[in-house]
Amino acid sequence: MPFNFENRVAIVTGAGGGIGEGYARALHAAGATVVIAELNERNGRNVASELGERALFVRTDVGDPTSTDALAATVMTEFGRIDHLVNNAAIFGDMQLASLTNVDYDYLNNFMNVNLMGSLHCVRSVMGPMGKGGGGSIVNQSSTAAWMAISGFYGLAKASLNFLTAALAHELAHRNIRINAIAPGPTDTAALNRQVPVEFRDPIVASLAIKRLGTPDDLAGPVLFLLSDDAKWMTGHIVAVDGGQITRI
Repeated sequence: MPFNFENRVAIVTGAGGGIGEGYARALHAAGATVVIAELNERNGRNVASELGERALFVRTDVGDPTSTDALAATVMTEFGRIDHLVNNAAIFGDMQLASLTNVDYDYLNNFMNVNLMGSLHCVRSVMGPMGKGGGGSIVNQSSTAAWMAISGFYGLAKASLNFLTAALAHELAHRNIRINAIAPGPTDTAALNRQVPVEFRDPIVASLAIKRLGTPDDLAGPVLFLLSDDAKWMTGHIVAVDGGQITRI
């Protein structure tokens, strides 16, 4: 049975391209009113314009809690409810290549503020109206990098996001808000193509059980499931969608 998000309002951060755009399009196709919460105004407006009816762009800097508060206020003014949140926004495609022992501290602090704290900022901004509306569901965007110690500060941010997801599951439950995370494996997007040179992609694909890069479409179904009432007794879980890159027993 197809997922039905009619009369639901969903916020997707970082939805101006890549996986986030895929999430926004999937939610919209399932009937949701979708808010494109994006820092890049041109990209965000383009996606909202292409979706047309039931889509709104709101310029949002997830690293700034005053910006995420303004996002929630705008959505409530426009639609009167917030049912779902996907915390997808992150620094990745233009991420600096450095190790934990030599990354500039100012850069690291800003990186963690966006890639980790940005999700907390958004949750804190929406949890009040979401709870007053009867509850809702949230999905954080993790990564298989959370389980790979070679991933430096990117992996550190995602591992911390996994902990945040589990902790918030307990803190939000009394508001009837569920929160889970999805951990994509290597996914064919412009951001991955900027980060991973062509010559390194074949060994990555060879290491997967399903020997191809993922696509945003591969991730859409799992995210819709986690947001939907079909997952009403799931919270605090990290779901890997990765072609078998990480196998945990």
